[in-house]
Amino acid sequence: MKIKDILAVLEQMAPLAYAEDFDNVGLLTGDSNNNATGVMVCHDALENVIDEAITKNCNLIVCFHPILFSGLKKITGKNYVERSIIKALKNDIAIYAVHTALDNHKHGVNKIFCDALGLKNTSVLVPKENYIRKLITFTIPENVEKLRNALFDAGAGNIGNYENCSFTSQGFGSYQGNEDSNPAIGLPGDFVEDKEIKIEVTFEKHLESKILKALFNNHVYEEVAYEVYSLENKHQNIGLGMIGEFEKPMDEKDFLLFVKEKMEAGGIRHSAFTGKPIKKVAVLGGSGSFAIKSAIAKGADAFLTADLKYHQFYEAENRLLLADIGHFESERYTKNYIAEYLSERININIVVAETNTNPVNYL
Repeated sequence: MKIKDILAVLEQMAPLAYAEDFDNVGLLTGDSNNNATGVMVCHDALENVIDEAITKNCNLIVCFHPILFSGLKKITGKNYVERSIIKALKNDIAIYAVHTALDNHKHGVNKIFCDALGLKNTSVLVPKENYIRKLITFTIPENVEKLRNALFDAGAGNIGNYENCSFTSQGFGSYQGNEDSNPAIGLPGDFVEDKEIKIEVTFEKHLESKILKALFNNHVYEEVAYEVYSLENKHQNIGLGMIGEFEKPMDEKDFLLFVKEKMEAGGIRHSAFTGKPIKKVAVLGGSGSFAIKSAIAKGADAFLTADLKYHQFYEAENRLLLADIGHFESERYTKNYIAEYLSERININIVVAETNTNPVNYL
């Protein structure tokens, strides 16, 4: 099995198009055409993790955080990032990062977080914007079923829990081809006006090339009339954070102790207790201060995230319990999920790194 075959499976788990624009996901080092000897899954691809991969004969490291996040102008080994890259290159080890591609997936980081706490009825906390597009095309009635089904097969027409969604309307279209044309109806030079069906479907933007290929391959016209629009609609199944509920409410202190145990947190910083029971909980693995207002707006009794600054705790304003459980801790089960996902789909040695890469320690 080649490394690129494994990367294709990872793309199914977390499409790179789901990642935030600021992120650096995908293959960071290595040749995807190399044969894979084994896969090591880790949180951070640090130098000691690469040592572990060498020892365990794994030439592909799948990490959550990208070790290469911002551009490097020199690679001289002066810091931990450069040393990790040098060691990976010297030992022909490929590094692949998923990060916000998996953060934004409905079964990704924040669903894993919710499942660890036993939250039910989960939904996306901050739906992704500017990700839905609409295709409008026109064809003759005899071509509608074939064309629409081809668009569905390419991934168009999925809305939330529904698939094969479209809208059609009937009208009249006209055209007049020149001497070099080859019209489906009529002859070159003829003015043709006939019944046409307008087909409208939405799709996720990363599918655009696939959708257009299906359109061109299944349309009867020599020149395909179509329009693609970017919509302002939010994608309810893709986005950062999640919100869910406990079956039974919990006292605030008991809730924090429960979270500390389940997420193996070394300590939890939190805002003032509100005096209200905790039933509806918002979570966002990693740095999530930007979603405090979203958690409040959606009626969360508590919001669990990481990397909160002093003044951000004021933003709770006694409307919810705000808790910082630690960056690593909020994402700690992600590598296990990735390893299990790969193990169910490919037949190769897959190991979870034993090296602890959490840079934060507690007394």
